[in-house]
Amino acid sequence: MSRLDDCYNVFDLRDAAKRRLPRAVFEFVDRSTEDEVALRNNRAAFERIKLRHRSLVDVSGRTTKTTLFGKEIALPMAIAPTGAAGLCWHEGELELAKAAAKAKIPFTLATGAMTNMEKIAREANFRLWFQLYVWKQRDLSYGLIERAKNAGFEALIVTTDTIVPPNREYNARNGFNIPFKPNMRFTFDIMRKPEWFINVLVKYLTTIGMPRNENYPPEYQRALRSDPRMHDVMRQDNLNWEDVKIFRDKWPGILMLKGINRVDDALKAASLGVDGIVVSNHGGRNMDSAAATIDMLPEIAQAAGDKITVLLDSGIRRGSDIVKAVALGAKCVLTGRATLYGTAVGGEAGAAKAVGIIKTEMDKTMAYTGCNGVDEISTDIFFGDRERNTMVGA
Repeated sequence: MSRLDDCYNVFDLRDAAKRRLPRAVFEFVDRSTEDEVALRNNRAAFERIKLRHRSLVDVSGRTTKTTLFGKEIALPMAIAPTGAAGLCWHEGELELAKAAAKAKIPFTLATGAMTNMEKIAREANFRLWFQLYVWKQRDLSYGLIERAKNAGFEALIVTTDTIVPPNREYNARNGFNIPFKPNMRFTFDIMRKPEWFINVLVKYLTTIGMPRNENYPPEYQRALRSDPRMHDVMRQDNLNWEDVKIFRDKWPGILMLKGINRVDDALKAASLGVDGIVVSNHGGRNMDSAAATIDMLPEIAQAAGDKITVLLDSGIRRGSDIVKAVALGAKCVLTGRATLYGTAVGGEAGAAKAVGIIKTEMDKTMAYTGCNGVDEISTDIFFGDRERNTMVGA
């Protein structure tokens, strides 16, 4: 029996990933920042929302399929950009992308991925999105945009909420900062994880050498351990709305902004021709006092109306979370950690397991609440919290 056979939910996958990965890699994926208040609050906010069972409704024909940006997907979920996938599994981004393509959901490739976008486009081309961290030298960003366009990516997601490096203290303790400077703690931990060492690190070392960020401009594609200039080169604290105008002009496809948490910012994005926004607190990984995204979603979705497509990430662990987010106005959610856990355990098969678990949970929640289709999900399914129900016009 494989390890995946013993995993019945995302939390089981998390436990299995923790056993397989070196501590530094697992904590980079799993933890957040400072006191990890935002991380806990993301989950607590979802768990506070309670649903009511609707009886005697024929739901035998129910489906989780929906339409996003004019095209059908198998469920309102996409894979979020995660820079650590290539450390969870050899070419983990490709494994994730293949699983997403087979599941008929979008996959987002991170700027910091360790598999290049052209290979992803060749081998896992369903609905590909590219996430952009904006470089201080804007021409470098424009080059990445052109490269993603030429590779056939459908959407560009500009991350707006990481304008300064987050305060992730555990990375420093684990010797997992960039530039990568492994300490004795990290070296000892790798020795205790021989399977990861052989199947991930050795595979890189015997092919491309030390893992590197394959989608960086060529002059910055250096091994993770030798990148002392990157903090300054990727400094983003001058990112502004004028940049968004330029991105809109340069990108002919779907343009989204990730990290929009205010009504005025959402409306500004819509006025500039942005197609979608992702209500996100970066999975609680940046500002530790950040509000839970599911709490911020209703007022943003109500104000956005049909002006702009609203998506959500941060805290998704169950299929019922997707139902709650859709009820509050999200057209789709992005999942990061949940599918990374699966990838860490079993590559493509593990990622597929995570997606399958979440889809099954969503399907069951729809059945319990009497919803045959995603378009039937509304705040009518909620119990209590009258103010929340009225915020989106239920």
